[in-house]
Amino acid sequence: MPKFAANLTMMFTEHDFLYRFAAAKKAGFDAVEYLFPYDHPPEAIAERLHEHGLTQALFNLPPGNWAAGDRGLAALPERGEEFRASIDTALRYAEATGVGRVHVMSGLASRQDTAARQAYRDSLRRVCEAAGAQGRDVVIEPINTRDMPGYFLDDFSFAADLIAALGLPNLKLQFDIYHRQILHGDVLMGLREMAPIIGHVQIAAVPERHEPGTGELDDTRILRELDALGYDGFVGCEYRPAGRTEDGLGWMRAFA
Repeated sequence: MPKFAANLTMMFTEHDFLYRFAAAKKAGFDAVEYLFPYDHPPEAIAERLHEHGLTQALFNLPPGNWAAGDRGLAALPERGEEFRASIDTALRYAEATGVGRVHVMSGLASRQDTAARQAYRDSLRRVCEAAGAQGRDVVIEPINTRDMPGYFLDDFSFAADLIAALGLPNLKLQFDIYHRQILHGDVLMGLREMAPIIGHVQIAAVPERHEPGTGELDDTRILRELDALGYDGFVGCEYRPAGRTEDGLGWMRAFA
């Protein structure tokens, strides 16, 4: 049975962020994820997790200036110092929250740019070494360029080949079903082929990014395939509810 994690960046937005933890627990979730925790002290996040008996499944390293258009720093050679500082920041929050994995966003750059490719490899080595010293995994996620134009990591095969080439034991793939379908399709075969390197899964309906089961894919079959593959990690519910979050959770009843 999948272990679902509510994505508090997209779900329960009827509430202020720190109150979304309680809302997620009340709705039946035992784990949460979100993009970034950095607007709040790590102690405040840890307190909410402890108070409501929630597991922190995932969050991202600081992405740079999100409001100004940054979407990560790892593939930006001119931002290396800032990226190194972002590792320290993220791992302070990781230690406070007990999260087992962090996601590194590559940033906006061309994969044809040799300097960007080298910076990305160097950044992953650096963050994997630091996270590994704490016993944590690092995940990388291909993101479709319809939603995020110009994103460096926009190909699942490239990501899988890079993970193999780097050979870092705590570097894993974040397999987002929504992004996979938009980028390549062939979701089930992708899951089967890449199962050994998957460290986190996320789901949303395609193409509107609403609740699973409301789009073009058979999301229930996909989730059951994860069970068949023996995937025992979290499935992040990174979708935008079509209405009030609690009113759209009926899709989870098949897995209760």
